[in-house]
Amino acid sequence: MISVILNVYKRPYTLESQIEAVLATGLVLPEDIHIWVNKVEGESDMEDSLTLMKVIAEYMSKGVKFYHCSHNTKFWGRFTLPLLCKTPYIAMFDDDVVCGKDWLRNCMNCINEEDGILGGSGIIVHNKAYRPNTVVGWNGQHNDGKTYVDLVGHAWFFKQETAKVMWMEKPPSWDNGEDMFFSYAAQKYMGLKTYVPAHNPNDIESWSNVPARDNNWGYDKNAHSLTHSNHIGLRNSIVSQLIDKDWQTVKKVRK
Repeated sequence: MISVILNVYKRPYTLESQIEAVLATGLVLPEDIHIWVNKVEGESDMEDSLTLMKVIAEYMSKGVKFYHCSHNTKFWGRFTLPLLCKTPYIAMFDDDVVCGKDWLRNCMNCINEEDGILGGSGIIVHNKAYRPNTVVGWNGQHNDGKTYVDLVGHAWFFKQETAKVMWMEKPPSWDNGEDMFFSYAAQKYMGLKTYVPAHNPNDIESWSNVPARDNNWGYDKNAHSLTHSNHIGLRNSIVSQLIDKDWQTVKKVRK
């Protein structure tokens, strides 16, 4: 019913924990896990390479599919995999999150009530820029029920048929902004809203990411947001360009 897509770039050391967390949900079979491996520019760390080889050898024998790319497609390449999946639903995760055992069930309950783009960390923009913003989800305001946002990241859940909107038009940038472009395109071409399912502090197993299990990977030496000087500037520009293309935001930010 659900295909899971994981992404590997410079954090192969997170992969085994992610796969085991997905399998613990009980809603995904091993053959429904797809892993996109981006090429690392320059010389790869030997320890990281050996870690990745070990995980591949272990999980390929269990039916997990690995896709090795000879180019760094950054945030975008993994979004081609849903087009090849045969399940009705797709769950996708960044490489620095480990989901709770009830996260997929949480998403299924929500999407059966209302179709849309679901995610683990939601952003509501305040004006024609990425920042300042309000964060909702595991790493922001905890919500007892679904909360409408402008875009989601860290983890996505959506119907397989929705994946096509990512390729309906050229995005503002191939270097960043896949999260905001996905929500923009789903709204434009399919009339879908974006929201964060409940992240109740009393039910952490239903969260998209369980902080105690992720070892603070989102802030390690490989965090894109911390290692690229123009990260926020580029995201500000992308939000502005999408609003110019009539992206309807929660706060109804206009041109």
